[in-house]
Amino acid sequence: MRAAGYPLCAAVLATLAGTARAEPGYYVHAPYDLAGVTTLELRHWTTKARGRGERVWPELAIGHGLNSRWHTQLLASFVGPSNLRTRLDLWRWQNIVQLTQGEWPVDVALLGALVRPAERADGHLLEAGPLLQGDLGRTRWNLNLLFERRLGAEEHRPTELKVQWQLRHRWQPALHVGLSGFSELGDWNHWLPRDRQSHRAGPAVFGTLPLAGGTTLQLDAAVLRGATFGQHGRMVTLRVAASF
Repeated sequence: MRAAGYPLCAAVLATLAGTARAEPGYYVHAPYDLAGVTTLELRHWTTKARGRGERVWPELAIGHGLNSRWHTQLLASFVGPSNLRTRLDLWRWQNIVQLTQGEWPVDVALLGALVRPAERADGHLLEAGPLLQGDLGRTRWNLNLLFERRLGAEEHRPTELKVQWQLRHRWQPALHVGLSGFSELGDWNHWLPRDRQSHRAGPAVFGTLPLAGGTTLQLDAAVLRGATFGQHGRMVTLRVAASF
């Protein structure tokens, strides 16, 4: 199963209202076959609630395809009120293992990630769940169900459920367009009331540029609108990745 692109990926804000508790995010995780390929990434995403200041999350990541089914990645995420005023927020080690590669109409992969916040009181975060992917003509769809569990934190939290989805249309060979969406529903077995759930969605664009020496440069961007834990606002995501 070869994805037509690398993640637009996700995770949860504790609040969009202003506290700096976040996991790396808001890019849809997608299965891919990049055996032997190393990828360097620069990610940048921002949030702005109505009537409040903007917060930014620049991120740096390095990943490698250990084989055709297993990809591993290490990411450092920073947070602050502006790009010149950020601090280290967390480290994330992520692995995606493909269970199928075209044998079924819907391809299935499993994601597992360990997140270590810079603040020890926040404990560690485990994230795991299935990644589903299929094609409808020239349009690729992704649906991810991610279960998030915080361990060792001063404040106990139950396992929470997050949902990611994406539609990606192959408009041109090097330019795809689509939609991305993210939701946080609360406890996995006892969802929050509808007015307290989080749902955001918006248009996305995906570009690919071959460079000399076999290097490929990819640019993904999306503009999302909706709510995060009752706070309405917008979110902008940008990702630049070089694969070689």
